[in-house]
Amino acid sequence: MDMLWNGWGDPARATPLPDTVTGLLRELLGVKPRDAAPLPLAEIDVPASPLDEAARRALTAAVGGRADDVRTDAETRVRHTRGKSTPDLLRMRSGDVTDTPAAVVLPDGHDEVLAVLEACAGHRLPVVPFGGGTSVVGGLAPGHRGAFVALDPRRMNRLLELDEVSRTARLQPGLRAPEAEALLAAHGYTLGHFPQSYEWATIGGFAATRSSGQASAGYGRFDEMVLGLTLATPEGTLVTGRAPRSAAGPDLRQLVLGSEGAFGVITSVTVRVRPVPEVRRYEGWRFASFDAGAAALRRLAQDGPRPTVLRLSDETETLIGLAQPDALGSSLDRQDAGCLAVVGFEGTAADTAHRREEAAAVLRESGGTFAGEEPGERWAHGRYSAPYLRDSLLDAGALAETLETATYWSRVPALYAAVRDALTGTLTDAGTPPLVMCHISHVYENGASLYFTVVSAQGDDAVAHWTRAKHAANEAILAAGGTITHHHGVGTDHRDWYVQEAGPLGIAALRAVKRSLDPAGVLSPGVLLPAD
Repeated sequence: MDMLWNGWGDPARATPLPDTVTGLLRELLGVKPRDAAPLPLAEIDVPASPLDEAARRALTAAVGGRADDVRTDAETRVRHTRGKSTPDLLRMRSGDVTDTPAAVVLPDGHDEVLAVLEACAGHRLPVVPFGGGTSVVGGLAPGHRGAFVALDPRRMNRLLELDEVSRTARLQPGLRAPEAEALLAAHGYTLGHFPQSYEWATIGGFAATRSSGQASAGYGRFDEMVLGLTLATPEGTLVTGRAPRSAAGPDLRQLVLGSEGAFGVITSVTVRVRPVPEVRRYEGWRFASFDAGAAALRRLAQDGPRPTVLRLSDETETLIGLAQPDALGSSLDRQDAGCLAVVGFEGTAADTAHRREEAAAVLRESGGTFAGEEPGERWAHGRYSAPYLRDSLLDAGALAETLETATYWSRVPALYAAVRDALTGTLTDAGTPPLVMCHISHVYENGASLYFTVVSAQGDDAVAHWTRAKHAANEAILAAGGTITHHHGVGTDHRDWYVQEAGPLGIAALRAVKRSLDPAGVLSPGVLLPAD
């Protein structure tokens, strides 16, 4: 099943906001009803594909002569237009299809990907890998005006190899995460990677963006799971990962992870896997303040025991109850909400019980109060629902979007305040401030990630309104010592700030890599790196 073309996920799961919540949006945030309903797909005026006949023939030959795997019909092209950021969706809802690819190509296997890239380089035709389509940073709309190709790896959806002795698996990039988990579970294993985009994102996308799952405290980030990978480029094949660790020069695998299609197309990844856990337990802990909760999380991250899931909502996010769209606003009159931490444990029954008991002692010593299993289980049940809620808020006329960053523990308070101030200052409309929520989403021994969710009135031009706020937040992140992105990726939205973060010499080195692997400059132009 394809994802909703102008929203998130399965259309059957879309749920309108309750009238009470809509009323609160009007009253508290000044949200106004939409001027018009989103345009239906059938009413979108999609220009004919600009793909010339010579390029079509070359692409068809590249995929083994399968003409049906070089698609230029309007619906397929629209469904491969942009990603799922709020600006992306607002443009799609208004009928703006300026970033629609000229063709969608569906190769089957590494050799066909190589042939597609060779054809694109020969015809100077930019190519953008398009996996699950879940990018929220402009990673699927190249900084290029003109015909380009979307390369969809959905046919490459196999478990190629499972090494149960080494506990590794080799996966193709077009596997959606639930498909990969099902294939591994049939043998008793799990990858343990469950980001909010889990239901739709692909294995290749996880690697290309350095994704981080909600259970990263226990399983690690996706880039920590990848032991090797194969990259197809216009100049040939790059293979990395002969052993779990190596001192044989710089790790080229790390050069590919996070490269977002700018250096090549990932055609397989070798990942470490773990046994399916016997037990999964999620629970809630309440803290009087965000600072107190963050200090408790830091203790667990640095000194252990490390839970599998560890996250902390600030006072506003706790009060709103973000994970339950049908219960939004139900606790707005409470003055004792504090900050809710979700703590989860997965593994064998004995190990889970031991870690849970020891973590509880640390959390109590840090001022936490046990809130029972219900908050944790409720979070687990609704862990993938926030993007659907975002769609419902857009339907109601609100502006809703997220951004994330990370820094060292000592800088977390200043970064938290700086981003909140930047968002509040730029999104306050006619004296009405936005609703700015935040949670610590991922923890490490040395620092943590902050994930912000914003709801406000849309203003006269919602895209411009958010663009100003996002730019202000980006500047605040760099000034406060944070990274421009922890797990969403660079895309085109973060590119200019990534240039500042990497520095002139770092960008020059990456340009040299791109020239070696992609001399014609056809791979995701303008994504990750600005044009020369």
